Amino acid sequence: MADANQPHLNGAYYGPSIPPPQKSYHHGRSRGSIGGGGCGSCLLKLLIALLIILGLTVLIFWLVVRPQKVKFHVTSASLTRFEHATSDNILRYNLALNVTVRNPNKRLGVYYDRIEARAYYEDKRFSTVTLIPFYQGHKNTTILRPLFGGQQLVMFNSKELREFNAENISGIYSIEVDFRLRIRFKLGKAKTRRFKPKVKCDLKVPLSSSNGTMNSSPGVFPATKCDFDF
Repeated sequence: MADANQPHLNGAYYGPSIPPPQKSYHHGRSRGSIGGGGCGSCLLKLLIALLIILGLTVLIFWLVVRPQKVKFHVTSASLTRFEHATSDNILRYNLALNVTVRNPNKRLGVYYDRIEARAYYEDKRFSTVTLIPFYQGHKNTTILRPLFGGQQLVMFNSKELREFNAENISGIYSIEVDFRLRIRFKLGKAKTRRFKPKVKCDLKVPLSSSNGTMNSSPGVFPATKCDFDF
């Protein structure tokens, strides 16, 4: 009787159709991120390999060439005048140096494109001379003879003036001579770019007479090694 009243129910009822599952892009993005990570890993490995190659190249170059610093020594100094007048604050001076420059390298030559020598007293520059450029071969020694002579306005404060007077009594003066360089190195036919090292020489120079003999104050100039700084 129930079937007669509901003719549309003539068989099994399965309900509405189930829609197809929506496409998910989650796994696609994961694969993309994994791929990006792999690319970054390759770049990192390439960078490490390049650094290793560069390090090995530098090591091999150092083992073959064995580069060493150029050595500066002030072997003698003659100071025949070093006077400062408080009336006009003029420093009058006459200083001559012998400086040996040694290139200890077996395979590197050195071009000295510019050599400027500067003389200081109490951190005040009182003279500058420019020397003649030259080329220095392997394991070679060259002698430089900078000559500082003349007069310069130099203002001393009270402390510096006391120190000058004390050294004037002792007859030995603390003079600093610096060399400002522009150099290039030569290996075979190849030449490097220019470097600008500084050479600093802290000197204790005794005052001598104009004929080279010592004044009444004792003192002999000690040969002095200079600091070479890149």
